[in-house]
Amino acid sequence: MRMGTLSLDDFKDVRIPVPWGHISGRWYGNQKERPILAIHGWLDNLGTFDRLIPLLPDHVGVLCIDLPGHGRSSHLQPGVHYSVDDYVYIIPRVMREYGWPKVSLLGHSMGAILMFVYAALAPHTVDLVISLDILISESRQPDGNNLRLSARNMEKHLGEDERLLEGISCEPPAYTLDTLCRALNKGTFQSVRYEVAHHMLHRQVTRSQLYPSKYYFSRDGRIKFLNHAYLDVGLFAEMARRIATNPYLIIKGSESPFLGPSEAFSILSTNNPNFEFYEVQGTHHVHLNEPEKCAQYIVPFLHRHRPPTPRNGSSLEPKEHSKSKL
Repeated sequence: MRMGTLSLDDFKDVRIPVPWGHISGRWYGNQKERPILAIHGWLDNLGTFDRLIPLLPDHVGVLCIDLPGHGRSSHLQPGVHYSVDDYVYIIPRVMREYGWPKVSLLGHSMGAILMFVYAALAPHTVDLVISLDILISESRQPDGNNLRLSARNMEKHLGEDERLLEGISCEPPAYTLDTLCRALNKGTFQSVRYEVAHHMLHRQVTRSQLYPSKYYFSRDGRIKFLNHAYLDVGLFAEMARRIATNPYLIIKGSESPFLGPSEAFSILSTNNPNFEFYEVQGTHHVHLNEPEKCAQYIVPFLHRHRPPTPRNGSSLEPKEHSKSKL
């Protein structure tokens, strides 16, 4: 059977109901098989996978979602705080919505952290993990600097809450798309290249009503100040031990400082026979800037651990296409 690659034009927009609204997403490709669940990083959205999707094999679909407060997903209600720990619950929520007994996971940055935590909590439900540029965040020591940062973030989060509760509805400052692309490049310390920044912007900006040629950020401002857990290095190590045989692929950008505690990485790489690690030249967003460097490892990994079945591939019926514009 001839295998092709996914098309970025072949998708279905999805809205997954949740108690606070909905989770927005796009399901690319095969919709008759359980897809890969893809989750973006902090302050990003599902557009982060735009350039990687077309390089993946088409025998398995990919469901990319926007986390709450990001992209086009609902914001949490005023008075409710964003937390990395709470984001982990999004994975089993999506699984229950579609009735999946198992899940295949693809994540970047914070999305990859959520997948490490979930895989450690429920390894029997995870059939593979593809982690882009991180395993788990470094343990945050409760020293003075970290505590001051947490205190400052708490105050800023509460300030954003107060503005929401007061019903302040004035439009945020608006800018041209070119200016926003440059701002995204600068804000990520050049991790996201200017020429590909529009892939992230198309889901996190809204056209200004006051200045129709300009746009403003529409993501929830409170996600900039989300809560980070103070987890112990020993706990990370025990979590790594629980991911004993789950196929686990990590691709790291050479110019990125992220990976995680060395002990957890060592345990996973030593104990798990299905663990793979590769370093490629690039930044934290290498999967967006130069997706071919990641795809060269992801594609064979998928063929090994999610091979095509007789029910999918060329036997699929034609799918409906839907397209959205900015």
